[in-house]
Amino acid sequence: MRFKRLWAIFSARNREFFRDRAAFGWNFLFPFLIILGFGVIFKGDYQSQFKVGLFPIAPGASVHRSTDLLPESFAAFEAVSLVAFETRAQGMDKLKRHKIDLLIEAGTQPIRYWVSDSSPSGAIVERLLKGALPASDSGAQFEKKDIQGIQIRYIDWLFPGVLGMNMMFSALYGVGWVVVRYRKNGVLKRLKATPLTAFEYLAAQLLSRIFLLMFTLVIVWVGCDWILGFRVYGSLANLFVVFLAGSTCMTSLGLVIASRGTSEEFTNGLLNFISWPMMFLSEVWFSIEGAPAWLQASAKIFPLTHLLKAARQVMNEGEGLFVVMPEITILCAMSLAFLLAGAAMFSWNK
Repeated sequence: MRFKRLWAIFSARNREFFRDRAAFGWNFLFPFLIILGFGVIFKGDYQSQFKVGLFPIAPGASVHRSTDLLPESFAAFEAVSLVAFETRAQGMDKLKRHKIDLLIEAGTQPIRYWVSDSSPSGAIVERLLKGALPASDSGAQFEKKDIQGIQIRYIDWLFPGVLGMNMMFSALYGVGWVVVRYRKNGVLKRLKATPLTAFEYLAAQLLSRIFLLMFTLVIVWVGCDWILGFRVYGSLANLFVVFLAGSTCMTSLGLVIASRGTSEEFTNGLLNFISWPMMFLSEVWFSIEGAPAWLQASAKIFPLTHLLKAARQVMNEGEGLFVVMPEITILCAMSLAFLLAGAAMFSWNK
């Protein structure tokens, strides 16, 4: 190994990076945007880690940390966020879907509460609630009630999120980043000299990625189901349709990113800028129930949000295609918009 050759490649690569103003600027801008975004999201009342539902609370009434409703030390605990519900049915629906960790009926003595036995966060909040009173009094002050109907395991709620996250990264990076690399290396310029049209090329990319995504989905599903034994209350065929619509939408979004650009670094930053907020706000790992209303509304702009909502309705609640059709329609509309945008902006060499 010659140090001179090593230094020449090292210097050339550095000059290439610094001369790429888009990538150079993005490496400074992206961390700042991430920190700023999390600073906005997790400031104020949204620092809480655990969500506790409280009913009955009149519509429009604010949920305050009152010792009349809850034990004083528990009400003052900053890691707990209180979410108001008008009826027990509303709160129970959120509890079964792991949108909240524990549900309490206000104004009862002893305090009646519900918690999912399969929720790790629920077990922690239950201990916090009981620890709010002396050990000698806690047994008489609290009454744990059974959850009626189907109780969804946390792993069954989490599994669609993991599948959707894997699909998102595979679609965006497998299409967006790869096509930009082909353009940078001159592969697309060579293809332009052939009879291949842009529509044919994009269609082939789309179909290939959808096939790979669904193939991977089936393999991962079968393997995980064999080990963990997931409970699917709906139709597997309906679930396949939901993930097919989601994979088409994710791949179409990847084609928009792939339509222009020759900088791999900038494309990688752009993909991170899209995928990471989508992963955190689309309820892959945790619910954003109790978050500010504007944040919950913002999450609906992401395809992954609609994919996971429909998938969990089919898998965890046994709903049919008619119930999840609004989410499928949104995914299809997004796919069409992304495809039209990608086809209109596509360039072979720039």
